[in-house]
Amino acid sequence: MRRPRRATEAIFKGVLTINVNRFFLLCLVLSVGAVLSSNAMAQPARQQLEQFSDGMETLRARFDQQVISTDGMVQDGSSGQVWLRRPQLFRFAYGGDYPEVVVADGKNIWIYDEMLEQVTVKGQSEAAANSPLMLLTDLAQLDSQFEVREVGDTDGIQLLELRSRSAETEFERILLGLRDNSLQLMVMEDAFGLRTELKFHDVEKNPQLESGLFTFEPPESADVIGEIQR
Repeated sequence: MRRPRRATEAIFKGVLTINVNRFFLLCLVLSVGAVLSSNAMAQPARQQLEQFSDGMETLRARFDQQVISTDGMVQDGSSGQVWLRRPQLFRFAYGGDYPEVVVADGKNIWIYDEMLEQVTVKGQSEAAANSPLMLLTDLAQLDSQFEVREVGDTDGIQLLELRSRSAETEFERILLGLRDNSLQLMVMEDAFGLRTELKFHDVEKNPQLESGLFTFEPPESADVIGEIQR
């Protein structure tokens, strides 16, 4: 059975070398604010993005993800949970038929495919520069790395479009959808026409998180591909 392409492949595509029949993100590093405001619907997406990131040190959220091909067909659908600690630590856990864990520990990004018993590892400093997830933890990068444009409202969600200023990018466009000062949606469209959509739920801002969430030790039975940064 062909293994679906996941969001991790999309978010770090071109940074980590992974079998094209498998999936990658991210991610993510992802910061989602949960501050509610009665007038947030009227606020531009850029203003909501800045408010949602302000003061956020840790994050916990659930997500649903789809990868959609150029003909509009859903190639993969999955769900999971994400944890984040600023500035560089995160963990994505995917469930379903193809469980996968993605951990950034500050030095390395680990991708553990439980079904294949395979771990892919890459230095985090190399991957961070091209990750939309890292952007959300450091909004200072926004205007220097992207052309930013307000797109407008769809179903009560304010959209912000990001287009990379670099010619060497794997993403034609990134869309951030915000409502009530919280990130609701993240869409990444790559150079091959594939679209990865992440929808976020049950967002908790600044929860207490165990440090063990951001460490990873490859299982003895797993094959490890890549060079570990010490």
